[in-house]
Parts: sequence; structure tokens; C-alpha cells
Amino acid sequence: MPAYRGLYAAAIPPIFAAFFASSPYLATGPTALTALLTAGALTSIALPASAEYVLLGILLALIVGAIRVAVGMLRAGGLAYLVSQPVVIGFTSGAAVLIMASQLPSVLGVKPPTADVLPAALWVLTHPEHWRAASLLLSAITLALVFGSRKINPLIPGVLLATVAGIAYVRVLGYDAPVIGAIPLEVPTLSLNLPWASLPALFIPGLMIAIIGFVESSSIARTYAALDRKMWNPNREFISQGVANIGSAIAGGFPVDGSFSRSALNRMAGARTRWSGLVAGVAALAFLPFAFVLESLPKAVLGAIVIGAVASLIRWRPFLEFWRLAKLQFLTAGAAFALTLALSPRIEQAALISILISIGIHLWRELRLDVQIWTEGDELHFKPYGVLWFATAARLEEFFLARLGQSDARRLVLHLGGLGRIDVTGALILRELIRDAKKAGLVVELRDVPPHAQNRVQIIMAETE
Repeated sequence: MPAYRGLYAAAIPPIFAAFFASSPYLATGPTALTALLTAGALTSIALPASAEYVLLGILLALIVGAIRVAVGMLRAGGLAYLVSQPVVIGFTSGAAVLIMASQLPSVLGVKPPTADVLPAALWVLTHPEHWRAASLLLSAITLALVFGSRKINPLIPGVLLATVAGIAYVRVLGYDAPVIGAIPLEVPTLSLNLPWASLPALFIPGLMIAIIGFVESSSIARTYAALDRKMWNPNREFISQGVANIGSAIAGGFPVDGSFSRSALNRMAGARTRWSGLVAGVAALAFLPFAFVLESLPKAVLGAIVIGAVASLIRWRPFLEFWRLAKLQFLTAGAAFALTLALSPRIEQAALISILISIGIHLWRELRLDVQIWTEGDELHFKPYGVLWFATAARLEEFFLARLGQSDARRLVLHLGGLGRIDVTGALILRELIRDAKKAGLVVELRDVPPHAQNRVQIIMAETE
């Protein structure tokens, strides 16, 4: 997207979001992850930086906004929890690698022969003879200012200092590498003259951005709600972020989300209510008439700022924790990471496949029902472990019939404390098993009935009398 469109996406959305937000700190605007998802969705159907590409970005923001508002209005904010932590860690780490790789040509002042992110980054790294010394110097200074300011005091505006330093360098010493260039001083307006024919092609990417992007926003809101011991409302936050994206479309921007770094800065700066987002948006809006000062900002500085912003998204420690705690979850995170790199730029496909893998693993686990069987005198004991639902009820029946025919017990004891849930089908199968046992002359006793199933179990026991 033309760089100045980012100013629109930084100014209008937080103003819109402030009227509906439940978190007092959540700062809305362009984020690296959402930008990468947007690029993946648009690059395959339009030429980057073209007029059509810009219009598609506006339409995508409108789609994301409409989906989020609908989710919030339907009170279905729990959809965000369908994305498991291994998927989030693997996907965001892979996306961060792609984002950093995409900025290497700008950081080193090189124009690679290909537009594909990873091949381009590899070509740049293996051809140091094309690197520009001035770009490398500015990038190093930018990273030093960004990371150094964070260590000294997070409230020190390292990004702003780097921006001023980059512009000063160009104006004083000159610079022969790419800069941002002309920034038109136009007033953001919504046009309905959008490429509506592309709506079907953008719906799935829009849905993935709406859900995946909200995971970061909800994580921010939950974290600070816990620290402040205050409630937050995911449905309101879905509406807030949806309205923010509609605002971005009105402004001629692209999909936006909550930013962890800006939200943390917002909180440290003393924000107390959701109106802090409105103040930030108004301040950005007031800057727009003076945005021409950024025209000489080197893209090397901008690229280094992006790298500094996303470096923390690459997290290797959780992978080690997944390996230690649950190998399957480690494999899920690894698959999400690998798919994100392999399917670039269509990383929304990687996110969708990773979510399906995660759900598939969960269902596979839910299909497992273990049964512990033992005898004590004339008592036959059954203790199932897992979830007794329509997909596992038949397995319990198999265990029961196989063992009942081999036993001369006079009493059957069913221990239900190992069951996490009993659905209607499971309860009906349990009723039939109890009936069969009684017909076979056994006295049936139930023990450790889970609280959630007590009413249902009492009904089926009464029906077997």
C-alpha cells in the first residue's frame, strides 16, 4: 500500500473504536501481522501499489469490519478462542519471520530480482556487493534507537527519534536510495466505487483476518484486564474493532487491529479510559496536513522500524514448553510455523489449515475412551476415562459386552468420575448397558457421578427400574 495510507489507518480507526471499546488501553491501528495477512490476500489478485490494489485493501477492511460487527452483535466473541495457543505461537512466529524478511531489501537498499519474500531476502543476503552503506548505517542507527530507548525507558520515543534522524540525514548529507516520496494532502472519503466483483475472493481472507487478528487484540485486553482486575467484554471488543475497520475503509485505509506495543505504551503513558484511543486518533488526524515532512524519510529507516516492532513476535521458548508438556501441541505449533513460510504470501491459508489441524487433534483426543476394569470379590468395576458422547459411546458398549460375558460377578459398579462430559447419546447408551446388566441378574451401582450429569443420570436410572 502507498505509505501515506498508513496515516489514514492510524488516524480514523481509533476514533471510531473508542465509542465501543471495553478496554481502556487497546490502541487500534495498522499492525504488522494484519498487514501481512492483507498483503497475502491482495497480492494474488492485483499488482501491489496499483490503484486496484488500494481499492481492494479498502474493500477488505470493509469486509473485516462487517464480519467483526456481526460476530459481536451475535454475541459470538468466543470464536476467538477457537485459535489455540500452539497455532497462535507458530503462526505469529512464522509471520514475523516473513515480515522481517520482507524488509531486508529496504534495510540494505537493494532491489532484488524477485518479489517473492523469502527468495528475495535470500538473494539480498547472498549478494552483499549490492548493499548500500548509507542504508545499512541508517538501519543500524534506527534499530539502536528503537531497542535502546526501550531498555532505558519505554516512554522514550525511539521510533520518532529514528524518523527525525533519518529525515535529517537525507536533507543534510543527501541519500541515493528509495524514500517514501510524495504524500498527497487529500481528505479521506469513502467511495462506493469499489471492486465488488472481488468480494467472493476476499471473503475467506477477510474472515481469517477478522478472527486471527482479533486474537492479538483479545490477548491485549485480557492481559490488562487481569492486571487491573477489571472485566472486559469480547463481544464489545469485536464490535469496536469491527467499527474501527469500517472507519479505516471510510478513510481509504486497510484492515487494522489492536497493537500490543502501542497498547502497552498507551497504558504506561497514563491512559485510564477508552477515550485515550480517540485522543490518539485526533492527534494523528491533526498531523495529516503536515505529513509532507515524511516525504524524505528513507525506506531503510521505515524497514528497520518494522523489524524492531515485530522482532518480539518470534518466540522460541513456547515451542520448548510445548515439547516438554505435549508433543502433539509442539507438532501443531511447528506445522503452523512451517505452513506460514511455505504458503507465503497466502498465509491466511496457513492459518486456516493450522486451525483445522488443531481442531482435528482435539477431536482425535475426544474419540479416545479408556476404560479401567477390575474385580473385587463378586463385584465387577468399570471406570471409563474421557468424554462419553455419541462418538465414544459405542466403544464403552464394546468394553462392557466383551467383559460381561467373561465374568460371573453378581454386582456391577460403574465409576463415572473419570468422564469429563456425558452427552445425550452417551446417557442413552449408559441406560441400555444398565438395563442389560440388570437383565443378566447383576445389581448395578453408580459412583462418582459428575455434577453436570447428575440430573441426567438420575433420570436414566429411574427408567431402568
